[in-house]
This record gives sequence, C-alpha cells and structure tokens, in this order.
Amino acid sequence: MIIDLRGLGWSRPAALIALAAAATGCDARDAVAPRMEAVGTPSAQLGPFGTWSAAVRIEAAWPGADPSFNTPFLDGCPASSRDGTTFFLASNRPGGLGGIDIWVSRRESVDEPWGAPVNVGEPINSASNDFCPMPARDGHEFFFVSNRPGGCGGDDIYVTRFRDDGTIDPPENLGCDVNSAGSEAGPVPITEPGRGRVLYFSSTRAGGFSPEQAGATSGDADLYSSEWTGGSYQAPTLVPGVNSEKDDMQPYVQRDALEVYFSSNRGGNPDIWMSSRAKARDAWSAPVNLGNVNSPAGETRPSLSWDGTTLYFGSTRSTGEANIYVSFRDRIGGQRP
Repeated sequence: MIIDLRGLGWSRPAALIALAAAATGCDARDAVAPRMEAVGTPSAQLGPFGTWSAAVRIEAAWPGADPSFNTPFLDGCPASSRDGTTFFLASNRPGGLGGIDIWVSRRESVDEPWGAPVNVGEPINSASNDFCPMPARDGHEFFFVSNRPGGCGGDDIYVTRFRDDGTIDPPENLGCDVNSAGSEAGPVPITEPGRGRVLYFSSTRAGGFSPEQAGATSGDADLYSSEWTGGSYQAPTLVPGVNSEKDDMQPYVQRDALEVYFSSNRGGNPDIWMSSRAKARDAWSAPVNLGNVNSPAGETRPSLSWDGTTLYFGSTRSTGEANIYVSFRDRIGGQRP
C-alpha cells in the first residue's frame, strides 16, 4: 500500500499549541511536578510545566478538527507524530477492514485543524482488531497492537516501518518473550538515559504485580518495560513503583523519561494517572490522579505531544463510546523543546 508520509518527518512545530482553557479545580499535587536539573550538565528536560486544563473534545480545542474526527462509534488510542501534523487513532467507524482499525488524520501545520481521518489500510489493518498505534520518533518505525491470527495469545504488539517511497513493511510480531498468552496494549518506544532503547507497554500476563490463581495464563493489567539488546526487545520487567492490584494499562512515557501517564481503575472507573521523577535513574513518584482531566466516565490510552504541552486521550463521557479529548498545559521558562 502507498501512504502519504508527510508529517512523519523530523521538522519542529512552527508554534506551540495555545492553551485552550484555564485549569480549574486541580490541586498542584495532581499536576506535573517541577523538574530539577542536574548541576553541571546540560538539560534535556522538557519541564517544568503548569497544571493541566480541563479536558474538551478535540474538535472544540484550538485549532479544531474536522467534524468527522470523532464519531458515534469507538474513537480512541490517540497518538501524534513528532512534528504535530499527523495523528493516528483507532476506531470501529464504518469503512474499516475489520472490527477496530487504525486511522490517520493530517494537517499542513500545527496552526490548522486536523483533517478528516482516513483508514491506513493494509498491511497495518486486517480483518481482526488493530489498535494502539504509536509512531517512533524517527517517523518511520510504527508500533501497534492486533489480535490477528498467528500471535502469542490475545492482543499482541507488532512493528512495521514506513518507507521513504511510501510503502509499508509487512508487520512483524515482537515475539512471545515481549508478547504473552495474555494481552498487551499501549506500546511506547523511547530512548531512555542509562538504558538505551526501551519499549513501555501494559500486559495482562500472569506473574504481574498481583498474584493469580494457580495455572492462570493472564490476570490484571500492569505496566512493563522491555530493553533492546542484541537486535531485539527482551523479556519485559514490571515498571517499579507505579503498578497496583487493579488494572494499570496503556502507558505513555514522555521522551525525556521523566513522566509516565497511564489509565488505571484503581480509583473506580478508568482514569488518567501520572508519575514523575527528577532524573531518569530515579524512582518513579507515587502515581497521582489527573483530577479535572478525568470524568465520572472512563478515560483511556493517554499520549502527549512532542513538546509535552498537549495531552490526548479517549473518554466515554459524551456518547458512552470513547471519543478523543485533549487537555493543555503551559511550559514554564527554560529552553523550548
């Protein structure tokens, strides 16, 4: 299949996305903690940041989106490209190849509204469910989740590559060390100081944070990370300090490795939670609920813009099916990303 790769490149945004609404009702402890810079070393950190604004549907946030961006059907798993001009999502709207498909929206610049989503087609989509899209920072490597035949269990992580000639490589399963007899979700590749290439994701595999009954092959969802060694991602380990006895799923780790956002039902319905740390080698802080970003409904699969000022996620607050919402925060001082 041929696909237009504009917006998957390395260019920086022409301008930061403006704040859509003032933050209301959110205690400072529920926001991102200010970040400390190591003495005598250049800062690669994106913060500190202000508090997150109250969330709105993406069509209502400047600069807007095509009216067909959200639908009466399921729309979620949002992920933006590095330059902010390509946006991937998962949806079971009409016109797909299977149950849930991956769709893509584009715009010429960050000052323009998002265009109408179009189906990315084969070989990424299939007759099965294909979702949780995540482009890597190079704009070519592309991760997603699928329950297509030939996997290791339920939902598995796959990787493909967008080529410069517009073609897409056949997707490859990451194998049954990374994947499991349970279900994986929310893959996020980053380059983490001290660890190199790391893939974060969630999994319902047995042997997680909470013990399962004897013989069980899956349990509740937990956050994991897998390091790239010897040409492949290795067997994952639990992310320390962030998991609970409930479902903790669909992480997004900011590119400086100092924030992790995820969906969790530890407080009841699924909400967006976050944890932070001052340096990549530090322990994660105790996770906090993002407060007014959440609702009495369910919030899932958060992701951030490259500059860390825009939070995208799915929420069932409007239609009972997930739609894509957005929240904003200011960056306070320091060099621009």
